[in-house]
This record gives sequence, structure tokens and C-alpha cells, in this order.
Amino acid sequence: MSPTTMQCVVCYGPHDYRVERRPVPQPGPGEVLIQIGAAGICASDMKCYAGGPLFWGENGTGGYCEAPVIPGHEFAGHIVALGEGARELHGVDSGDHVIAEQIIPCHQCRFCRDGHYWMCEPHVIFGFKRQRAEGGWAEFMLFPRNSRIHKITAGISAEQAAYIEPLACAVHAVERGNIQPDDTVVVAGAGNIGLCMLQVARLYNPRTLIAVDVKQYRLDLARKLGADITLNPMTAGAVQEVKRLTNGYGADVYIEAAGHPAAAQQGLEMLRRLGTFVAFSVLNEPATINWTLVGDQKELTIHGSHLGPYCYPKAIDYLASRKVNVDALISATFPIAQFPEAMAAARSGNSLKTLLLPPL
Repeated sequence: MSPTTMQCVVCYGPHDYRVERRPVPQPGPGEVLIQIGAAGICASDMKCYAGGPLFWGENGTGGYCEAPVIPGHEFAGHIVALGEGARELHGVDSGDHVIAEQIIPCHQCRFCRDGHYWMCEPHVIFGFKRQRAEGGWAEFMLFPRNSRIHKITAGISAEQAAYIEPLACAVHAVERGNIQPDDTVVVAGAGNIGLCMLQVARLYNPRTLIAVDVKQYRLDLARKLGADITLNPMTAGAVQEVKRLTNGYGADVYIEAAGHPAAAQQGLEMLRRLGTFVAFSVLNEPATINWTLVGDQKELTIHGSHLGPYCYPKAIDYLASRKVNVDALISATFPIAQFPEAMAAARSGNSLKTLLLPPL
């Protein structure tokens, strides 16, 4: 007999997240119900929890988050129920191990019509909007009709599958950098996604791959995962060292995944003339930069990077083929009932990926 209620985490506001029981959602036409295998806590989840203005507005109103809502946009699971027509619409069946992309495109706006669905104007992302876009911090989760669903290759574990979304984001960011074999590439921020970016960037065979972070344990792991050089800007002149390593020119590509405003100016200073800056992070506060470096002094190419469009199949392949190692990044797992402890661990800065697991 299928359960009628489920355990979940519900966001009511900054620092107000509660473990509750709610009815298991029922799939309507074209919809898919999955049983969650594992779900990750993302840096953006932590910033939402802490009251970041992007999510709650400058004065606590007008932000992206619409509470109460079940958070979580890093998830995967097995299909347990299909709404009318969902099997044919999505090419899936009961029991399939699947993931949905984090955005639910409208298919109507100019961006969706042009194939740029990840820039969909309504921009509904799982875990932030309460209108049938509840997230994965729950035992069960509903994929709406417009979801972009992908099957997961056999052999990928529940914990690894929860990494597909951040890995897809990393793949997209690296692709935006247009890395060439002779390049010196800097990945600023050796957190979860930064370490995925590092491994994906290594596949492009750059001349030198540099990881920058303020935590030594992350730099040590970056070395194990493919970084040629690691730099801590708190203890060394990172900009000067990158220039020294490149005969005074600077890096060819700088990918910002640190999530700190200072990393923006650092990148502009580290790059050579005609270099490429990839901006990925969500910042809780504005960054102050010397804008003249972008135009008059260096004529830099600036690329934003948002979500993981068209990159989920690649991310799944990288996990299945072991080209990217995410097992080394998973630091802790907690049952949903221990969400406060899980969030504390994630926000401590002393671990990488923290996962929430449904009850056995």
C-alpha cells in the first residue's frame, strides 16, 4: 500500500525551516511522481536560509522565494507514479531512475521559443516557488508536465545522482570559458561546483589548471582531482603568482565559483588582455570592481553562466564513465528528520556536500 503522507522540510522564511508531514502529491496529466533517493544542500540554499536579498528582497519582500515551500533543487529518484500521458510525453516508465532539470520552462516566452529555455522569463526553479514546483527535500516529489526529465544510467548511486544538477551547472560554466589546450585556467572557489568545474576543465587539457580557495582542505582535494597549482589568496599574493606563472601576462580563462564579491575583482586582475571571465556564483552582496579593466585596459570577454542547459546528458555520462569523481566531495549524509544538523554542517564551511536522505 502506497503511503499517503511524507516527511519533508518546509521553508517558511529565513532561518525558519521545519520538518513536517504533508500529503504525498498526486500526479496530474503529464506529471511524474518520484521517490527521492538523495537530495543535496546547495550554496544558494544556504544563502536563502540565511535571508539573502536575492531570495527575500532587500527589505524581506519581493525576492525570488515564495514561502511556504519545500526547498531543494539537487535531487534524483525513481518513478513511482505517472499521470495520464506522462509515459509518452517524457519517454519514461515506472521504476526508472530519473532527474528533472532544475528549471521548469514555460515553452511560451521568447527565450523558450528560441531554445534558450534556461532563461525562461517566468523562471520557475524547483524548491523556491510553491505553485507545483516543490523541491526535493522530501520523500516524494512531483515533476510538472513542462519538466525536462532525463533517465539516469544504471550504476549511478542515489548519492551520485544528487550531484547531476551541480555537475551540469559546472559543465555549462566550463563550456562558456571556451578553454583551449594551451590555456592557463583559474577556477576560483574549490567548493562543490568549483571542484566539479576543475575536473571538467581538466578534460580540455589546459596547459595549467589553477585552483584558488581560502580553505586548505579544499585546495588539498583540488590537487587530488587535477589541479596543477593551488593558491590561497589569504596567505599568498594570488594575482601576482598567476602573473609570475604566465610570464607576466595573466590567466587566459578565469571561472568564478567562490561566491564572494572579492573574487570578481581578483579575476579581472588575474586575467591577461583579451582573457575570458566566466561569472557563475550567486552573491549575497554587490561586488565592487574596476570596470575599466574590462574595456579600455584589457578588452575582456565576460560570460555569465546560469544553470546547466543541454548539459544533463553530459553530466550523467561523466558520472557513469567516472571521468568526474563526486564521491570524494560527499562529506555527510543526514536523514530528513535531522535537517537542522544537516544545514549546520553545510554552513560550517568544514565540509563539502551535505546530502539529505529519506527515511529507510
